[in-house]
Amino acid sequence: MFLSVFDVFKIGIGPSSSHTMGPMSAANRFLDLILSDDWPRPSNAHVATIRMSLHGSLAYTGVGHGSDRAVILGLMGERPDSVDPDQMDAIVGEVERTGRITPPGHPGYAFQPKTDLIFDKKNPLPGHANGMTFSAYDRDDRLLLKRIYYSVGGGFVVTDTELEQMRASKAKAGGAKVPFPFSSAKQMLEMAERSGMTIAQMKRANEEATMSREALDAGLDRIWGAMKSCIDRGLKNEGIMPGGLKVRRRARSIHDKLQEEWRSNKANPLLANDWLSVYAMAVNEENAAGGRVVTSPTNGAAGVVPATIRYYLHFHEDADQDGIRDYLLTAAAVGGIIKHNASISGAEVGCQGEVGSASAMAAAGLAAVMGGSPEQVENAAEIALEHHLGMTCDPIAGLVQVPCIERNALGAVKAVTAASLSLKGDGQHFVPLDACIETMRQTGVDMNEKYKETSTGGLAVNVVEC
Repeated sequence: MFLSVFDVFKIGIGPSSSHTMGPMSAANRFLDLILSDDWPRPSNAHVATIRMSLHGSLAYTGVGHGSDRAVILGLMGERPDSVDPDQMDAIVGEVERTGRITPPGHPGYAFQPKTDLIFDKKNPLPGHANGMTFSAYDRDDRLLLKRIYYSVGGGFVVTDTELEQMRASKAKAGGAKVPFPFSSAKQMLEMAERSGMTIAQMKRANEEATMSREALDAGLDRIWGAMKSCIDRGLKNEGIMPGGLKVRRRARSIHDKLQEEWRSNKANPLLANDWLSVYAMAVNEENAAGGRVVTSPTNGAAGVVPATIRYYLHFHEDADQDGIRDYLLTAAAVGGIIKHNASISGAEVGCQGEVGSASAMAAAGLAAVMGGSPEQVENAAEIALEHHLGMTCDPIAGLVQVPCIERNALGAVKAVTAASLSLKGDGQHFVPLDACIETMRQTGVDMNEKYKETSTGGLAVNVVEC
């Protein structure tokens, strides 16, 4: 099993990897398909109109997550990693005004958002909670092409056929041929013991089977650069976040207070936790506002990993760029195992799969750069994940704001605590990471759908919207 670090960490926009980035990427794929020869195109048939529908969790919380806007942007040819957040309103407004989409390289198609983009809450698609259907019609309104896509978490998008193939080959090693094809934590530790290498070194060797060392390092630096920029923007911006809840940004004011304490040398026994929290909140406030973020492994959990890296740079004198690279490689190795054996999607397993996975990844990365052995790194990940088991995904009004922003802060605090606990031991522990991951999967299967990103249970129905 090989999942690249650049599949785990993807640069995109907020507020949701599965509900925003996923639908945008699905729209991109459908546009590419229209121009291709991969479908039985009738002779002299030309696409004139495109329609689409959102199903399941996407239908219930799509407005709050900006899924409708993401579809429009995607059908205009915009992509998550390159769209200009400052231009998105204008692009969406043009489509709403003209009733047409004009993606580059295409002749242009009719698309009326109010009638051609449907939130279908009555008919969930069978493959996944985040389902979408795209359809293309000719001038006589005859159906020419139809595709079902699923947004399976972290910005990953697959067709219904691809999803079936993925599930059929779940237990088999797939993808690129790599020297360390571990698909479980047990295999990862066994390979580390045999090779004498760290988890980061094995992950690096796997990545370098498909790219040069220079390209890998440049990509890792670009990922951290995007994370750092997101933190910096979040610490500067203030005001009310969009969506109607009137939730005020807090990261800047908290940051100002922490800086004042830092300069005055005031004693603060919770100083490290406070810095961790404000870094994570800064990222997720940017995400909630639709800004540029990095899936880590999702947008809803995007603050945990960057906050923990910033903590590492802030409080550890030996922190350097090589350490950040090793951190990201180690975190991606753990994230890949979780995704392969369970899920990182809130719509599938609740927030344990998002913030829980992010906390496990962050704990592993931090333990690694603090000198932990592979066994201690695995232990750190297990501790962090174990103490998120059962966490529901219940965003109020479908917005990635409450309780999501603070959950990232606490996820980062748990990650640092887990790393510290693991380093105090020898790596031997009672619950293996693989058992914890399987428990998360089973818990997600048993969890009621109203607690899995539908905003029909939990805090979403017990807190009055303001």
